[in-house]
Amino acid sequence: MELGDLEWRGRPAVDLAALEQVARGRLDPAVYDYVAGGADSELTLADNLAAWDRVRLRPRVLRDVRQVDTATTLLGVPLPAPILVAPTGYHELVHPQAEEATAAGAAAAGSLMVVSTQANRSVEQVAAAAPGAPRWFQVYVHVDHGFTEELVGRAAAAGYSALVLTADLPVLGNRLRDLRNRLRFPPGMVLGNAVDRFGSTGEDVVAHASQFEAGLEPATIAWLARQSGLPVLVKGVLRGDDAEEFVAAGAAGIVVSNHGGRQLDGALAAADALPEVVAAVAGQVPVLVDGGVRRGTDVVKALSLGAGAVLVGRPVLWGLAAAGAEGVRQVLAGLQEELVRAMALCGATSLAALTPDLVTAPG
Repeated sequence: MELGDLEWRGRPAVDLAALEQVARGRLDPAVYDYVAGGADSELTLADNLAAWDRVRLRPRVLRDVRQVDTATTLLGVPLPAPILVAPTGYHELVHPQAEEATAAGAAAAGSLMVVSTQANRSVEQVAAAAPGAPRWFQVYVHVDHGFTEELVGRAAAAGYSALVLTADLPVLGNRLRDLRNRLRFPPGMVLGNAVDRFGSTGEDVVAHASQFEAGLEPATIAWLARQSGLPVLVKGVLRGDDAEEFVAAGAAGIVVSNHGGRQLDGALAAADALPEVVAAVAGQVPVLVDGGVRRGTDVVKALSLGAGAVLVGRPVLWGLAAAGAEGVRQVLAGLQEELVRAMALCGATSLAALTPDLVTAPG
């Protein structure tokens, strides 16, 4: 499959299964496993996909759907569609231009990119690759809190408009594929934000994860907000009571996520956890969701269950591996086009029309 095959009659289309196979053919097997794999038996990895399939749509018909509007605003950022780029690390493993290419592709699609602490390019380099594009910064709090303070300050100075605190990695999940492959970074690959600290070549993923703080508490939310002057979303939430506590502690948003099935195997699928979290938050802050979103119909299901937006991780990396920035753009543009089509077929002309009665209950 060539890049042009991602388009049909000049319009973006998405065959993410085929795209994944293209990417797999271009990647070292250990790198493919790093991106595709999950923790332990990979039960949650599989269930993230299956859970969206368990949700069924109840479309309205005889509605005028000649004009469908997917525009939204998240924390003051206007977007053409509620489809964001999830934070994922080490993009240089799949493409030599790394996060710079991802940022350019996301900007071309009008999407918002959440840039990982574990990027191979610095916050400044990613910002320069897509000037003016919206971006948030995902935070792993390091044991060296001074380094984290420095890093979030740099992100704010570089134009990032929010922080996304990852809460579900106090220790690294048991990722058997990476252990079997003895995954190590290739010579010359560095962590863009920490070249002089943790970015030495040849280190494995576990070595970097050991730098993360395992003693985080709800008070961390306010601390990050003070240090950066930015709103803080909390990512990795699967429980309503956790979400309530984090909002009370100052969270500006909640991201329902199980880390793509890469942390606690057997954890709830994102689609199954979403309704409880939405009910607990009760509209106080936006609720976003990631994990297993592969189709425009998945986006409709997520929004109908109360999410304000979805984040997409692995498909973006498959696009990056296949065709760099243009591959990223086409993945996101294809999902946006699928969302428009799915909304029309559901009788919905705006995001406000995606209400709970459009879906069956998950689970």
